[in-house]
Amino acid sequence: MEFVGAVTDITDRKRASDALRRSEAYLSAAQRLSHTGSFGWDVSSGEIYWSRETFEIFGYEPTVKITIELIMQRTHPEDRSAVQQLVDRVSRDRTEFDFEHRLLMPDGSVKYVRVVGRPSIDERGRFGFVGALTDVTERKQAEEERERLRQAQADLAHVTRVSTMVKLTASLAHEVNQPIAAAVTNSNTCLRWLTRDPPDIEEAREAASRSVKDATRAADIIKRVRLQFKRGIPQREPVDVNEVIRDVIVLLRNEAYRYSVSTHTDLATDLSKVIADRVQLHQVFTNLMLNGIEAMKDTNAARELTIKSEQAENSHLLISVSDTGVGLSPEQADQIFDAFFTTKTNGTGMGLTVSRSIVEDHGGRLWATANQPRGAVFQFTLPAKDERMPS
Repeated sequence: MEFVGAVTDITDRKRASDALRRSEAYLSAAQRLSHTGSFGWDVSSGEIYWSRETFEIFGYEPTVKITIELIMQRTHPEDRSAVQQLVDRVSRDRTEFDFEHRLLMPDGSVKYVRVVGRPSIDERGRFGFVGALTDVTERKQAEEERERLRQAQADLAHVTRVSTMVKLTASLAHEVNQPIAAAVTNSNTCLRWLTRDPPDIEEAREAASRSVKDATRAADIIKRVRLQFKRGIPQREPVDVNEVIRDVIVLLRNEAYRYSVSTHTDLATDLSKVIADRVQLHQVFTNLMLNGIEAMKDTNAARELTIKSEQAENSHLLISVSDTGVGLSPEQADQIFDAFFTTKTNGTGMGLTVSRSIVEDHGGRLWATANQPRGAVFQFTLPAKDERMPS
């Protein structure tokens, strides 16, 4: 018996097959690690092809035949209309897409997915899409958590701001009453000059002008106070830090006078502006300066509050508020920024916590040290804009 045959060397084919399996295994592992699946959609036939990770994300078994209807069943009811509109639009216009929507899973949990697709034409001329689908639930949940935290911080800042303004009611009333009383006096003076025979118009004009200035000053004070009670979305804009410092000094002037505190400033004239929320910076300065005043009210030595601003390194501003009060121990310097920690009998322990949160949210840093020979120094930095303010 005679046999005739052939022997074929399949080494290369085996090697290529093994390489392909390894490549597919690596791709599958990468998709699992990144929570990203792939898909293909033949628009003309309606056929949809998913990778194993896409089935995993949707919670379907790999043996299930995927249809648009099954995708819609898994889509969150509130998002179905938008997803259906997108499917209709891209299949008609043949345009790429990139969108996010929610899935409602059988156990009631919600997933967020991002779907990216690009038009494709295969070798037989059939139109479809290829793309990727990523489970972005963790990112969306982190974003929502950050937003909740931001809102909680904003609410806390507002409550602290209102509490501070209420505490200053008597001082603020006195600060407003002064220009109002002056306006009334000047108005009466104006009337007297006008009722003379003959009327002295020039003197009346000067008295009226002073009355307008006094009324404007009172209105400005009220406007500043109202801003502190206002609740709203922080508005970042170029802010003159020196201007905010002067505003707060005006608001706290009567409080400083009440405790015989002399206020000194050393403000750089060529200071850069900062991109910040004016109301929040106002709150920081109010907290720090009021703390300094209160730290000195029971001391017998000279009571001096000093506010300094300067251009620091690395395109930052450095601001300091120092007092000659009771001072800080090394332990207190670390604790005073903790929530609810206070050395005051009627303090809430939130003013410095909120202040540090505001400064850090603006990209700066707030800290405290002992002053020499006595008292405390609160310093903070803020990133500056490039251009300098006119001197």
